[in-house]
Amino acid sequence: MRIHVKPLRIAAALPVAAVLLLTACTSSADIEAEARADSTGSSETVLVVDTSPEQADRVRTDEDPDAAELVPADIAADGVLRVGITGAGDPPLGFLADDNTTVVGSEVDIAQLVADGLGLELEVVNTTWEGWPLGVQSGDLEAVFSNVGVNADRLQLFDFATYRQGIMAFVAAPDTDLSIAGAEDISGLRIGVGSGTNQERILLDWNAQLESEGQEPAQLEYYVSAGDALLAIQSGRLDTYLGPNPNAVYQASVGDVEVVGTVNAGWPNTTYVAATTLKGNGLVTAIQASLQHAFDDGT
Repeated sequence: MRIHVKPLRIAAALPVAAVLLLTACTSSADIEAEARADSTGSSETVLVVDTSPEQADRVRTDEDPDAAELVPADIAADGVLRVGITGAGDPPLGFLADDNTTVVGSEVDIAQLVADGLGLELEVVNTTWEGWPLGVQSGDLEAVFSNVGVNADRLQLFDFATYRQGIMAFVAAPDTDLSIAGAEDISGLRIGVGSGTNQERILLDWNAQLESEGQEPAQLEYYVSAGDALLAIQSGRLDTYLGPNPNAVYQASVGDVEVVGTVNAGWPNTTYVAATTLKGNGLVTAIQASLQHAFDDGT
């Protein structure tokens, strides 16, 4: 999976000096752009993702001494950046390679660029969505690259270096006539969602709006695995599933589902996906500098 990066800054009220977005041939940024261009999610081109454990074509960068100097001494001491990434996900973000052991994907690619810029060896830890917050707080994980969106609750505990927009997508069976743009479109639907996610919050807010208007709320069904949710859609047990847009567009490209709507993870505001670190430990500044280094050197 190749990642090509160019500089782009977007102002936002976030606790970092700038919002940094990556663009790549199979990165989430390109995938989100494609989905916005084609709101139906239909695609004649299958998105090609490298599923090998070797990742021989992964793009690398060199060390940025200025960024490396920003790494806190206790983290730099062992020469390793220990990053949590959810391996139970789906292409292209974070998933298990063909050996069913190695975690690969665009999130790993970005983490590798950051580690390179900091002069550190990347150690990828296969974590779970439920487990990453405790992993960071306990020190078992020094950073997380796993489609973590910035929100008010997380800002109390973590620091963020943002690198792409947080777009979520509704997927449904390929022959569906669903089109989802807001709360009124989910009334009475059976919707799959992950617990503790921004997308769950959106759906709960939309349900509250529906109930206040005397309309039937959606029935939320909780799934740990997006793959299980897709099987439920295919079997008719779910009408739709709300998850990360990059995964949705990949699934649509191989014909499994159709994208029937998108929403920003910060709805009704805009939020971003970010590298996540323990609040106040100083690592986020180094990560942000390393991301900027990757932009600046063109990798």
